[in-house]
Amino acid sequence: MNARTLRALAPLIAVALALIVPLAVSDRFLLKVFTFCGINALVVVGLALLFGYAGQVSLGHAAFMGLGAYTSAYCTVELGWPWLLGFVAAGVVAALGGLILAIPSLRLKGYYLAMATLGFGLLMSLAFIQAEPITGGVDGFSGIPFPSIGPVEFRSASSLYWLVWGAVGIAVLVAHNITSLRPGRAMRALHGSELGAQACGVDIVGVKVRTFVVSALMAGLAGALYAGVVGFISPSLFTLTASITFIAMTIVGGTSSLAGPILAAVALTLVQYSDALIPGLPRETAQTIQSYQEDIYGLAIVLIVIFAPRGLAGLWKRRSAGNEAS
Repeated sequence: MNARTLRALAPLIAVALALIVPLAVSDRFLLKVFTFCGINALVVVGLALLFGYAGQVSLGHAAFMGLGAYTSAYCTVELGWPWLLGFVAAGVVAALGGLILAIPSLRLKGYYLAMATLGFGLLMSLAFIQAEPITGGVDGFSGIPFPSIGPVEFRSASSLYWLVWGAVGIAVLVAHNITSLRPGRAMRALHGSELGAQACGVDIVGVKVRTFVVSALMAGLAGALYAGVVGFISPSLFTLTASITFIAMTIVGGTSSLAGPILAAVALTLVQYSDALIPGLPRETAQTIQSYQEDIYGLAIVLIVIFAPRGLAGLWKRRSAGNEAS
């Protein structure tokens, strides 16, 4: 099978693997682990648009995820809204947060933009703690109901898996349509050279704002799904460490790609659950892996930057091009 055929079949292979998982995995905890992979993948799809295509750095995406999680939890528990309405509200609030951050950051780029998003993430972490009447403060927010759409409730591990990965599939379709059309070309131009893109007539301000809003929206929806799956959220979940983890997944996966970051999100998420995935793994080894989880992510970024600057997706494309040439 040549590289071109494999690229054409890749989406079908990915769908087949996603369909096989709940049929092949009977362990409830392990199935929930793959559900967490989907939640992280949803955040990373948005980051792939923002960072991988548009070249805009964000160190505050965990804050958008937290906004979505707390909005969904508050709407469903305190206001008594249906879960689907709270899910939509989570995306709207996170998108507004992205808009509020994007507008004053329009003139920033590179390290300065990263610092602005870092500051936003730290401020939101503090807000999640201080807004105790809404968020529960350091004690967290509990009693969040399972997701439901009308009379259908997603309570079992398999149904939650289908819900999360169904959302990921829709997000990928939306992102693919964006990147395949004129907005995607504008984002690539912005990534290559902001001055060059502006000289070619690209609306720099519009591209930045729209990409930031869409990326924040996807993170907010991921937060709402996490709140429904786990039933409990706390400020310790939406920290700088989580934002750096999402960036690591995107960098390792590669720029100008959606499949690469999703695969990296799944792989790096599974690292912290190595004891459940590898039968017979000594407890000490599993604890060591979990203790050095951030170091593993950092090492992965360093290796990718040195040996494959365009990430795993770029490495695959380069290898495929070499095979076709030969």
